[in-house]
Amino acid sequence: MTADDGHFMEQALEEARVAAEEGEVPIGAVVIYEGDVIARAHNRREGDADPSAHAEFSALLEAARVLGRWRLAGCTVYVTLEPCLMCAGLMVNARIDRCVYGASDPKGGALGTLYDVSADPRLNHAFAVTPGVRACESADLLRSFFRSRREARGT
Repeated sequence: MTADDGHFMEQALEEARVAAEEGEVPIGAVVIYEGDVIARAHNRREGDADPSAHAEFSALLEAARVLGRWRLAGCTVYVTLEPCLMCAGLMVNARIDRCVYGASDPKGGALGTLYDVSADPRLNHAFAVTPGVRACESADLLRSFFRSRREARGT
């Protein structure tokens, strides 16, 4: 963990809060390059009717546009929930340097919980992973969101 991890995770948490306000599952992400935030996003699956509109997926696409290249070497992705297989696969293919995540995902985590795509020797790229940065805040956002959804449905 670096001294900046908490700072950048706060920015990902801000994105997650925006997602919740929009009625989306509160997951946020930022991409850092050379110490600067070059992309930020939050879940938009419902609003965009797009199954790939995960926070980190969208942030990585924006980072590629900003840098003008698909290889995102030198980039670190901060995301509030452990990435799924789709997003972890994109991180491998984009050649990121590192992923920092908040809460682990026991139902779909692909960076150490169910799978570890970041260090699979069969793949052509590996990257560093730092789990658990501001995990309680990330998990609390998700729990609160789903609790309010259940209450609204009366279940």
